[in-house]
Amino acid sequence: MQLKIMPKKKRLSAGKVPLILFLCQMISALEVPLDQKLLEDLVQPPTITQQSPKDYIIDPRENIVIQCEAKGKPPPSFSWTRNGTHFDIDKDPLVTMKPGSGTLIINIMSEGKAETYEGVYQCTARNERGAAISNNIVIRPSRSPLWTKEKLEPMILQNGQPLVLPCRPPIGLPPAIIFWMDNSFQRLPQSERVSQGLNGDLYFSNVLPEDTREDYICYARFNHTQTIQQKQPISVKVISVDELNDTLAANLSDTEFYSARSSRERPPTFLTPEGNASHKEELRGNVLSLECIAEGLPTPIIYWIKEDGTLPINRTFYRNFKKTLQITHVSEADSGNYQCIAKNPLGAIHHTISVTVKAAPYWIVAPQNLVLSPGEDGSLICRANGNPKPRISWLTNGVPVEIAPDDPSRKIDGDTIIFSNVQERSSAVYQCNASNEYGYLLANAFVNVLAEPPRILTSANTLYQVIANSPALLDCAFFGSPLPTIEWFKGAKGRALHEDIYVLHENGTLEIPVAQKDSTGTYTCVARNKLGMAKNEVHLEIKDPTRIIKQPEYAIVQRGSTVSFECKVKHDHTLIPTVMWLKDNGELPNDERFTVDKDHLAVTDVDDGDAGTYTCVANTTLDKVSASAVLSVVDVPNPPIDLELTNQLDKSVQLSWTPGDDNNSPITKFIIEYEDTIHEVGLWHHQAEVPGTQTTAQLMLSPYVNYSFRVTAVNNIGQSLPSKASEQYFTKAAEPDTNPTAVEGLGSEPDNLVITWKPLNGFESNGPGLQYKVSWRQKDGDDEWTSVLVANVSKYIVSGTPTFVPYLIKVQALNNVGFAPEPAEVMGHSGEDLPMVAPGNVQVNVVNNTLAEVHWDPVPLKSIRGHLQGYRIYYWKIQSSSRRDKRHIEKKILTFQGSKTHGMLPGLEPFSHYALNVRVVNGKGEGPASPDRVFHTPEGVPSAPSSLKIVNPSLDSLTLEWDPPSHPNGILTEYTLKYQPINSTHELGPLLDLKIPANKTSWILKNLNFSTRYKFYFYAHTSAGPGSHLTEEAVTTMDAAMASRQVDIATQGWFIGLMCAVALLILILLIVCFIRRNKGGKYPVKEKEDAHADPEIQPMKEDDGTFGEYRLLSFVSSASF
Repeated sequence: MQLKIMPKKKRLSAGKVPLILFLCQMISALEVPLDQKLLEDLVQPPTITQQSPKDYIIDPRENIVIQCEAKGKPPPSFSWTRNGTHFDIDKDPLVTMKPGSGTLIINIMSEGKAETYEGVYQCTARNERGAAISNNIVIRPSRSPLWTKEKLEPMILQNGQPLVLPCRPPIGLPPAIIFWMDNSFQRLPQSERVSQGLNGDLYFSNVLPEDTREDYICYARFNHTQTIQQKQPISVKVISVDELNDTLAANLSDTEFYSARSSRERPPTFLTPEGNASHKEELRGNVLSLECIAEGLPTPIIYWIKEDGTLPINRTFYRNFKKTLQITHVSEADSGNYQCIAKNPLGAIHHTISVTVKAAPYWIVAPQNLVLSPGEDGSLICRANGNPKPRISWLTNGVPVEIAPDDPSRKIDGDTIIFSNVQERSSAVYQCNASNEYGYLLANAFVNVLAEPPRILTSANTLYQVIANSPALLDCAFFGSPLPTIEWFKGAKGRALHEDIYVLHENGTLEIPVAQKDSTGTYTCVARNKLGMAKNEVHLEIKDPTRIIKQPEYAIVQRGSTVSFECKVKHDHTLIPTVMWLKDNGELPNDERFTVDKDHLAVTDVDDGDAGTYTCVANTTLDKVSASAVLSVVDVPNPPIDLELTNQLDKSVQLSWTPGDDNNSPITKFIIEYEDTIHEVGLWHHQAEVPGTQTTAQLMLSPYVNYSFRVTAVNNIGQSLPSKASEQYFTKAAEPDTNPTAVEGLGSEPDNLVITWKPLNGFESNGPGLQYKVSWRQKDGDDEWTSVLVANVSKYIVSGTPTFVPYLIKVQALNNVGFAPEPAEVMGHSGEDLPMVAPGNVQVNVVNNTLAEVHWDPVPLKSIRGHLQGYRIYYWKIQSSSRRDKRHIEKKILTFQGSKTHGMLPGLEPFSHYALNVRVVNGKGEGPASPDRVFHTPEGVPSAPSSLKIVNPSLDSLTLEWDPPSHPNGILTEYTLKYQPINSTHELGPLLDLKIPANKTSWILKNLNFSTRYKFYFYAHTSAGPGSHLTEEAVTTMDAAMASRQVDIATQGWFIGLMCAVALLILILLIVCFIRRNKGGKYPVKEKEDAHADPEIQPMKEDDGTFGEYRLLSFVSSASF
């Protein structure tokens, strides 16, 4: 089935074909398209396109321009009426009509007055098809009259009285805008007490002395003429009761004096409106303004309610300190009773305003232009509403239909004109007038009877490009009378389009709801009516959609850092996308910190203002996609503020604060620190930590501290700066809570006791006058405690004590308030002296030639006269056992801690004589030495000979020279020489052994092979065994006669012949392998390749095939040798 044109967006079925005629009539009510080619030869009745407003207030200082523009074919001519009669513009030299237009220009700037041209004007546009008329345009010049001269007496009032300053501006056109100012053109301040009413008067609910002034001036601004008129200044003086009585004493009797009661408080009364009820009428669509201004003392407050209803939420506004209620766009539903209530502490009063909403006529259905073909039917409908109900009247070509020429195709039925079997003579312009007492509506609608074959207005071969999976709309703008039917076909073979996939709109547009790749192609639109047929081809291309394959991601960054958003776009290759970045749906800031490259947006040095939503938008000519990510800028918190101390007690206080901005990272905790401005100014100490949800802390305090507190906020980013310091809080003094620590008693001399301690700091003193009570007594005696009071120091020396006696010591803190708790006792000792006795019974046991063990008896404890530190052994080497020459050796010392009575002496030299003594050691020093004990170490193996040289090489002998070992460690008994030959492949031969007497320092080694390298091993012996060896190599010389017989093998004839034979053999083998390869079998693919191969590349293939055979040949050749 082919698709037919439809009045609504719906699919057409075969059963609906009989409705086509009726649907065509409905669609015919549309206006003729303003296609230029169509309008060149298509007749059309006039249509008013532009006109001046109905109520046209003009500026009398400027020319009068009354607009009237119309279109039609042929172009219409224009005429005017003024006050209901023809206005002959040719007879008035000041009036001209704009060429090609109906607009009038009345030149009053050169001469003439605007008042002369006041009146009601109406424009008529006429051509052969009918006449259209404009609204009645009422021309009135604006007026800004002066204020009437008047003498205003000063107004004297008592403090608290109400006051109304009248404005009463002159009546202008349009009405003036009223405001109150002083002589300096400064607006007078208004409030709940003083305000301007809707009528322009200035109302005072009660006057105060500061209301006294002489320049209350009412101004009237006439916007149309841009002028301001000024009323005479009004003088107001507010005085007290006594001042008022003095002023009026000369003119008033005793009974007329004001009493103090006049300025007392009083309940509200209304200044406007008067009475308990009033009525207000407003037109539909306007702004309803209701006003209530009350006086009273104190100043009343105004409230508004609607009886039996509620005030509309979105259309209700309060102005002038709630004294004015405004409801915008009022309708009949807003009619009803509104109540304003004025209230102060002394009472309340209310006023009811009855509101009636009337309505000038407004359209329900305005008549629309009707285009018909001969013989068709149609209708014009004109429906309006209003309050009261408007009256509908019809005109034809500007003439009431009752007196217009009769038309048999026309029938009038109230608000509807029905046309049947129209002919070309039925063409006309009809006017519908809907009017009531509040205004009128006038609408022009033409009936144009045309007989036109179909025309397609869409350009031929238009190319449409659409994104896949989106709707495709192919235009087929058309015109014809009767209204053509539309059919669509796809492809060159004219395949009709079926309604199950496509939708045809009433304007001829073909819609493909979901276009796919296979929707690409050529589409033909065909328009038909009984007068003919027209067609047009358009082309459709389907493009791949643009997609963002890598979207920007949510980011949290710290202030001052750099953030980057990525946006990768994939698009149809025939489309060129443009990628732009937005911040909060607006342009990126014009800031060099923002940089955009192909796929990225980078922001450096991020600040708080950079937080927001960043959107990547990819645009092509056909589609647009976007992706967004939120940037949160975080930082360490701002410092807390408003620190406050409450609940101040002797040893506690409550600290509260207000957190600073958390900078988008929640505060996890608060750190509280304190400063003691008495003892440690400028040094802050940790006091407490509280969770980030807590803004108060109960702090425990110490006595006699002048506290200042500060708070630091912490979040996941870090710590804030500290807050400003709180107010200072000075706690009362108290006795110390603690005593000094690290109490010790040590003597510096044999007859004293030095008592030391770590003093309390100022924070721990708890009060002024810090001192220490130092007490001591001998531990093992029955002596009483000896005590002294010392100032705030850390040491006290007790003199005249026996040497190294244990003492019990205690140090107690005190201040002006009292003593600290009883201190703990500490044991100490008086001063030490040098030990008196040397260790006895010193014995030495030689373990081996480098180690000896020493034993001794401990000395009596009393003779130590101090703390036993240990025993110290002094030992030294006194002579060489081998050479028997005495020489001084530096003494060595070994200390053994504690009470040990034996120790080992390591690192001794073999075959040596040593002496030693032992001493006891205390904290003062060493005691006397024990008698020297002498011992010697046994022999050891010697060190390697000091040197080994091989000299005087000959054909069969070598001479060896050496120096004895530097450390013989005993008596040398002999030397051992071992040697072995080394051949040309560095292999070692048999090892030979030779003993040499100890008194030798050289040796000639004979019976060696000529021209041979030997390796030698040489070491010395003592009775303890052989020592370390030296290694050396040397070569015997070659005999001259034999050297002359040796020639270079490369110059021998037999060697040259042998090499030539080998080369020839290799060449023969290569040739054989090459021949065998060319005779080998071919596999099928190889045959096909050879059959179709390019001769020029055959050598390349042959070369490529020799690699494996070359390896085999290489193997065979290697094996043959």
